[in-house]
Amino acid sequence: MENVITLAHGSGSIQTSELIDKIFKSNFDNPYLTADDAAVLPNDTGKTAMSTDGFIVSPYEFPGGNIGKLAVCGSVNDIACMGAKPKFMTCSYIIEEGFPVEELEKIAKSMGDTARKAGIQIVAGDTKVAGKGQVDKIFITTTAIGDIVEGVNTSGAFAKPGDKIIVTGDVGRHGCTILLARNEFNIDADITSDCAPLWSNIEAVFNETKDIHVIRDATRGGVGTVLYEIAHQSNVGISLDSDKIPVDPGVRGVCAMLGLEPLYLACEGRLVFFVPAEVADKVVDALRKCENSEKAAIIGEVTDENKGKVILNTAVGARTILSRPSGELLPRIC
Repeated sequence: MENVITLAHGSGSIQTSELIDKIFKSNFDNPYLTADDAAVLPNDTGKTAMSTDGFIVSPYEFPGGNIGKLAVCGSVNDIACMGAKPKFMTCSYIIEEGFPVEELEKIAKSMGDTARKAGIQIVAGDTKVAGKGQVDKIFITTTAIGDIVEGVNTSGAFAKPGDKIIVTGDVGRHGCTILLARNEFNIDADITSDCAPLWSNIEAVFNETKDIHVIRDATRGGVGTVLYEIAHQSNVGISLDSDKIPVDPGVRGVCAMLGLEPLYLACEGRLVFFVPAEVADKVVDALRKCENSEKAAIIGEVTDENKGKVILNTAVGARTILSRPSGELLPRIC
């Protein structure tokens, strides 16, 4: 097999078959993976969640992961937040002519490993090769489907006054990792992306209680954007205790140097829960027993006041509105 991707790899020729067999099939192999135009899948009763997402992260490899791991985690977490156990996934690659096959192998292996860890099977896909300069190295689109757990009903429109707000760990680490990986600021900091599949964390919570109002993954725009979206969807106010929001010291330092707000930096392995006050401690305890959520914390609550706004309460008793950023803070973080 050639060492770089050529236009022939996307033409449907023998090179295409070779690419599929040696790179994708070998890493994604499972009983439902098909060479036909569509996968035939078993159908369960109940409700199904489905989500699709595109990934064009730059750089495509970063501390803590690469675009392949990110593509699986992104779609898995999206359906998991709707209470769905991930089952099947399709993926589409757009690869720039000249892209090293060795790098593609690493990305495919990462996708396969992450899918197995997440309990999802990659069953079908598509590969296109674009001419040199038409795309930036490699783009991936994934679509995931899963069965919603009986008794679970979550939505950004279901937040209620009195709900406690929980984050599953320190915020802003993925966005900060990507920012530093671009070497635009010559800042040296030991920061690794939080990128991770999170169904097992959500399942652990459901094993304790299904009385969960909202679950969201804080990707583009970070926790701050998620909170504003939910405040508007549910027509409620949000009150945060700033000293309870977990932030990695390295991330905090970078943000201080560059004038960034950690709440608006992307996460790829963090969830935001809105839960009734009476189950909040139980949810936190369940999350802290899971990988990737050991530092889960209650950071605030939902209120009847200041509807549509997020209020920050500082340790010295001051209250301020969390300002919403304009423009694109960190392009291409996913």
